[in-house]
Amino acid sequence: MGSANNTAGAARKARIEEMRRADRARERRNRTLAVVASVVVVAGLVTGGVYVLHRQSDGSDTAAAKDTSASGDAKNAKNSAGDSGHFTTGKDGVRTWSGKLSRTHVTTRVTYPMHPPVGGNHNPVWLDCNGTVYDKPVHDENAVHALEHGAVWVTYTGAAKKADVGALAAKVKRTPYSLMSPYEKQDAPLILSAWGHQVAVKSAKDPEVNKFFATYVQGEQTPEPGASCTGGVMQ
Repeated sequence: MGSANNTAGAARKARIEEMRRADRARERRNRTLAVVASVVVVAGLVTGGVYVLHRQSDGSDTAAAKDTSASGDAKNAKNSAGDSGHFTTGKDGVRTWSGKLSRTHVTTRVTYPMHPPVGGNHNPVWLDCNGTVYDKPVHDENAVHALEHGAVWVTYTGAAKKADVGALAAKVKRTPYSLMSPYEKQDAPLILSAWGHQVAVKSAKDPEVNKFFATYVQGEQTPEPGASCTGGVMQ
């Protein structure tokens, strides 16, 4: 009987000790979970604060960026040619662009600071300029590319005399690296343009016509001398 009681008592003590160990393990787990939870909460608060500050910073930065972008857009709207500078007029009446003329290829319409343009960003495809006479307005962006190849561009308005238009057209047809087209936005009835240079002439017989052709058809101002003036299209 005594032996049985001893066995039962030992088993009970073992169970109690096992329960105690389980309680201690549970307490340790609970403490660990509590610490982890505290860390998570603190981390969440820190992250939330950083996020709010970041959003506020982003908000001000975005607003500033928008202001800068708006300012840039306004400038680009006025001149998307990438040009800077101005014309200076020589004694012979030829106006020379003093400043930068950009040469980036673009596929969008370009707003030039001068009319007709004498340089700036332009279409990747040049306008055929192998003594070509166009009876309708051409795209500035293609014509500027032709100027880059060393062409002279003759333009005229409805105020130009038909005899002068006919005589200049005949000259263009005889001259490789030249082209001609109507252009209503210019200030004078007859204008000759090359890369970086431009002159208004009084008539087809104006001495400046031959002089301008001789100087600027594949002249020293040409950014790409020898580049093709055929096979171009208007885009």
